[in-house]
Parts: sequence; C-alpha cells; structure tokens
Amino acid sequence: MTTPQPYPGMPSQPAPQGVPYPPQPPAKKKRKWPVIVGGVVALMIVGSIFNDDKKDTTPAGSTATVAQSPAAAPAPAETKQAEPAATLNTPVRDGKFEFVVRSMEPGLSEVGDNPFLNQKAQGQFVIITLSVQNIGDRPQGFSPSNQKLFDTDGRSFETDTSAQIALDNNDIAVWDNINPGNTIDVSLVYDMPAGAVPASIELHDSMFSGGVTVNLTP
Repeated sequence: MTTPQPYPGMPSQPAPQGVPYPPQPPAKKKRKWPVIVGGVVALMIVGSIFNDDKKDTTPAGSTATVAQSPAAAPAPAETKQAEPAATLNTPVRDGKFEFVVRSMEPGLSEVGDNPFLNQKAQGQFVIITLSVQNIGDRPQGFSPSNQKLFDTDGRSFETDTSAQIALDNNDIAVWDNINPGNTIDVSLVYDMPAGAVPASIELHDSMFSGGVTVNLTP
C-alpha cells in the first residue's frame, strides 16, 4: 500500500508510535566577550571625558605643579687649602732639582767688575742668589732663563743674560748640566723698573715643569 502524498490543506499525520523524532541541534550559546569589551571601551571613553573636564578647570596662565619630596642636600665638598709658599732659606723641589733661595739684592744700577763686561741697568738690577742640587739619578740641564721673577703688581720678568755673564762669581750664566748629587750656586740677575718691588720667584727644573714658588718678602 502506498502512502498518500500530502496536498495543500491536508492535516499532518502523527508520527507512528515507536519512531522517535529526529534530535534537535543544541541552542547556540551567546558569546559574552563582545559585551565585556564594549563595557571596557565605554569606561575608557567616560574616563577620557572626565580627565578633559578636569584639565579645562585649570585657570588660564597657571601651570600645574607636582609636589616633590625635598632631596637631601649634598654634603659639602672638602676644600683643600693651598699650602703657603716657601720663603728664603727654605728647600723646595721641582722635578729633579732642589732649590734654596739664599738672598735678594735689589736697587743696583750696574753689575760686573770687568770694565769690558760691565752692564748698566735700564731701571734697577735685582740679584737673586740660590743653590741648586740635582736630586735625580742622571744629569739635568739648568737654565737661568727658566726662572721667573714677579713683582708686587704681578708682572713677570726674565733674567738678563748679559748682566749674568758680567758677574764673576756665577757658576752658570746661561745653561749647563748638573750631575746627580751635585750642588751649584747661581746668581740670577733681573732688570726691573726702578720703582718695582720683587715679590716672589718661580723656579723650574725645565721650561716644561710645573714650577715652585718662593716668596721674597715677609
């Protein structure tokens, strides 16, 4: 027996007993993350608007300041006091030489006992007598021209080579080597203005050394 074909308006036939209905697919779960993300975005927008409102309330021309905790004041650096300059008859050292300034003789109009070598000062001759000892382990050249004289006005003076040659008792007039352990006596002659007052002398073992200062006045 054939089953009649349904026609429009025909009532549906009940399913035969013992035959189960086909299983229905499970209902799809709604995803929650779009809702969560949307909520976070909404909070960010509200927070941004709130911050803009706070910025607008700042008075014109004023700047916001952030309070900072006061930093600890740095400890004052220890200041090293400069050592006082040496005086007459005090040994001082520069490089391979030890110097001792013995005397100063200012106000000389001329120097030299030899009439052919006698030198007259443009202003006044000042003679500084000192001893120089080589404290190194090899010969070292000494030059009077490396020794600088200063007056009370801070002016610097070089030795007068011609006047030094005119002196009879000068061990080194221009330049010479001093052997290790040896000591020589030198008279340095400076031509200074008549009214100048010698204040100090700067002694060097070479033209490139740092030098050491000896005061000539109390």
